[in-house]
Amino acid sequence: METRKVQRLGPSTLAMTLPAEWAGEQDVEKGDEVSLRMGSKGTLTVMPESVQQEESEAVIHAQNLDADAVERAIVAQYVLGRRIIHVEVEENGTLDSAQINAVYNAETQLMGLGVIEETPERIAIRCSVDPEDFSLDNLLGRLESTGSTMRNEAIKSLARGDPDLAQRALNRERQANKIFVLLLRLIFTAYQNPNLARAVELDSGFPLIGYRAVAKNLELTADNAEDIAEIVLETEGHTLEVDDATMRRIRELTDDVNAITELGVRAAVERDYDMAIETRERFAAVRDRETEILDDLEEMPNEDLLRVREVLVSIGQTAQYAVRIAEIATNLSLNENSEHVSIE
Repeated sequence: METRKVQRLGPSTLAMTLPAEWAGEQDVEKGDEVSLRMGSKGTLTVMPESVQQEESEAVIHAQNLDADAVERAIVAQYVLGRRIIHVEVEENGTLDSAQINAVYNAETQLMGLGVIEETPERIAIRCSVDPEDFSLDNLLGRLESTGSTMRNEAIKSLARGDPDLAQRALNRERQANKIFVLLLRLIFTAYQNPNLARAVELDSGFPLIGYRAVAKNLELTADNAEDIAEIVLETEGHTLEVDDATMRRIRELTDDVNAITELGVRAAVERDYDMAIETRERFAAVRDRETEILDDLEEMPNEDLLRVREVLVSIGQTAQYAVRIAEIATNLSLNENSEHVSIE
């Protein structure tokens, strides 16, 4: 770590020099403007104007990549915050049809992405997402709400034997994935450019690592709902071989888990330790209900029992993800002074 001596310029101004190596790498010269951002813990971030204005581009050299690898590379560049992504092959080559389809598949999966130029050997994609149009807190809420809706639809379809409702839940998975990947993009770009942290309504970059973990846990809860919906579609009659009372208990458990998940996310975005504690307490109250429902089942064929267990395991895993979110909320909330902690 380099150190700099602070000098006084005039009666009220303090100054220090910028490292010559850094200034050279960033093309900062005399007369240029730089941005300063005061962060927590006494940090001061200096950013050249180029960081704020530059439209990052990336070129994916596709000649040695199959379609799946091309699609994954596009998603990765999107997450890393690239504004324009070029997919191209060497001179005199052409993109094959599978690679072209991979580009358009990625376009449909990612929010704000669109093809702006296409030739036989090259496709350019532009991301029109403006970080200032989004709040990380709101996106986390949207992801939680989408997962909750998927769970409700999956369980209702199971109770009613309604494959159309189960398919509706499956169709929402793509929207959940879009929100998740958009969250990753905003988190990565805010980390790389602290100015963007304010654009996505964060006072500092400190919560970004925690938000990444919250987003992943919410994405996993959507996967749990997807698993239940697939069970509905794969099961003969599209329902479980259980009595009405048992199905009612499963639906009540789902409602409670939805409430726990919502509370965990609120605890994280509001930095509320009391909510985090309540999330844990609510989880403790439902933790054993999965086993209790299984123990109370009448004797049935192993295949039917396995389906019931798979549904309950998916619901139970969702509750566990909510507790993980509460753990993250605990870390975020206890990083500042409150009635529970004083930081010196």
